[in-house]
Amino acid sequence: MSTETDIRLRDHVDRLAHEHPPLRIEDVDFTVRDPHTLARRYGHVLDYMARVELEVDRNVLELTTLLPDPPAIDRHFYAEVWQPQEIQHGLILDRLQVELGRPPATTDTDTVSLKLRVLGALAHLEAFQDVCRMLYYLTGMATERSAVLAYNLLHAGVGELGETAIAETVVAPIRRQEPGHYAFYRLSATGLWVRLSAWQRWLVRRMRALSFGPVGVNNPTQLADFGDVMTSLGITPRATEFAEQAVRVERDLLWARRQGMAVPPYALRAFRDALHHAARRAAVQAPARPAR
Repeated sequence: MSTETDIRLRDHVDRLAHEHPPLRIEDVDFTVRDPHTLARRYGHVLDYMARVELEVDRNVLELTTLLPDPPAIDRHFYAEVWQPQEIQHGLILDRLQVELGRPPATTDTDTVSLKLRVLGALAHLEAFQDVCRMLYYLTGMATERSAVLAYNLLHAGVGELGETAIAETVVAPIRRQEPGHYAFYRLSATGLWVRLSAWQRWLVRRMRALSFGPVGVNNPTQLADFGDVMTSLGITPRATEFAEQAVRVERDLLWARRQGMAVPPYALRAFRDALHHAARRAAVQAPARPAR
């Protein structure tokens, strides 16, 4: 990366660490006017978000596997800003769903897939590690942008229910911290992309198309869960728009040469697959109608 980009990244991460310390659960007002309605409408959304946020410890393990020698600014970001903030987001969301009478989230904090271990072994080659770094930044961008969009919708929905304390002391503070993470990934991705050779860019495009998935999805059950989240947040009728907003910068970087592409096909397919899996699961679980 250029010196200018390095300076901007360092200033950005230092500012995040100084101005946005991890949220404190003691500052949250868990007052709920109608626990039953909030749990029925958004309980599974809270569970999904809490799980994703709490699994940040596994994400760090994945990062250290995928990037054996990352830049110092990357280590500074995920160790001093991202991980501490995300853990607190997860703890707060999980506490809320327990307050609503729901069980705490079930998390996986120590499994690193074979695919990532293989990529990590190859990443000891400097040129290939740059490819892995680019994939990491792209995933981070899509994840954080999706999170911002989802928290915006959750904040509006909880507010419409009259749950002001939850909207303003749970969702709003979490939502404020996500754009800073997105900005880090965006700056990092745009800075690295211009340094990649033609074959590295080809490989990034190919691997991204094969590996893209919605945030927090590691198996078919979680894919269906994500589809349910989309439905509960009102994303289903505008899934294409949601996908476009989630991967806009990725589209502009990787696919600029393809004029008129609104959404990379793999991204739109992933969100539609989530809705399909959710609908299929609901059909299987639906009680049988009595014979007439």
